[in-house]
Order: sequence, then C-alpha cells, then structure tokens
Amino acid sequence: MFSDIIGWLSDEPILAAFFSISMNIAAAITGFLPSAFITAGTVAAFDLKMGLILLIIGEAAGAIISFILYRKGITALTSSFPQLKNNKLFSKLQNAEGPAAYFMVVLLRVLPFVPSGAVTLAAAYSRMRLLPFGIASTIGKIPALLIEAFAVSHALKLKMELQIAIFLFTAFSFLVYYLLKKYKLS
Repeated sequence: MFSDIIGWLSDEPILAAFFSISMNIAAAITGFLPSAFITAGTVAAFDLKMGLILLIIGEAAGAIISFILYRKGITALTSSFPQLKNNKLFSKLQNAEGPAAYFMVVLLRVLPFVPSGAVTLAAAYSRMRLLPFGIASTIGKIPALLIEAFAVSHALKLKMELQIAIFLFTAFSFLVYYLLKKYKLS
C-alpha cells in the first residue's frame, strides 16, 4: 500500500509536493505527530535533494502557522486561567526576546530529542516576533532534516526484509520504552 501511494505521488509531482508540505504543517500544528513517515514518503517520491527542499519548506510553514495558532490559543488560555501568568516557567518564557530568544529556538530545533511542538509553544508564549522565530526555527531544523533525510534515503535502498526488520525493531523499542515509563519499571 505504501509503495502504491509513493507510486501515485511520483506520477503527480505537484500534488506530491503539496501533500508533503501539508502533512508537515499538520504535524507541526498537532505538535506530537512524528515526521519520520513524512520524510520517508517525501524522499521516496522525490530524490534526496528535492525531497529535502520540500521538507524544509513544509517544516518552516508548519512552524510559522503553528506559532500563530499557539499564540492565539495562549492568549485565550491565559485570559481564562490568570494563575498561569504567575507560573515561574511561563513568566521566564514570556520575557525571552531578542538574540537570546532567537538562539534558544535555533539550539532547541537542532537538538533531536526536543519536541518541535514544545519549542513552538515556548516561543509563542515569549515576546519573540514571528519573523525571527520563523528564521531561527528553519535554520535550526535544517541540520536535523539533513540527517533524517540522508538516513531515510539510505534506508529506502535496503532490501524490503531489512526495512521491515528495522521498522519492527524500532516499533518494539518504543513499545518497551512506553511500557517501562508507564509502569515505572525503569
């Protein structure tokens, strides 16, 4: 089924590009959907270079749109829950601005284990403006996208059996991690 979708998208490059960018925006807005499958599909439908360009555009658009939506949501949330304004962490985030906020976003985007949604939420709550956030977010995300796209492009060249084994091992590892965390066995 996955190969059928990739085949169809490869035959319709403009629709495929739009689909990839739209999926990245959706993943950014939700803040928790993994983008690895989007990366895999984009790199499979296009070559590594064009796929990477589309992924960067999608990530940048997703970060900017989610920043705007999160900021509107935070305004509504803080007016509904005034006690949030007294929270130390939210106060610190709210006062971040200028180069410090810019470099904080770049650094947090480069780090692979920091959820993108958390970075966007923190930036949306700060005094940071949209344009510096968009630039910092995009610059910070490029190294991570390069690594992810390169790894995916090489993984797609592996035999199907090995790809399935890697997928199953990864899924099993996440399941074990989740269960250990849920039942505090670690």
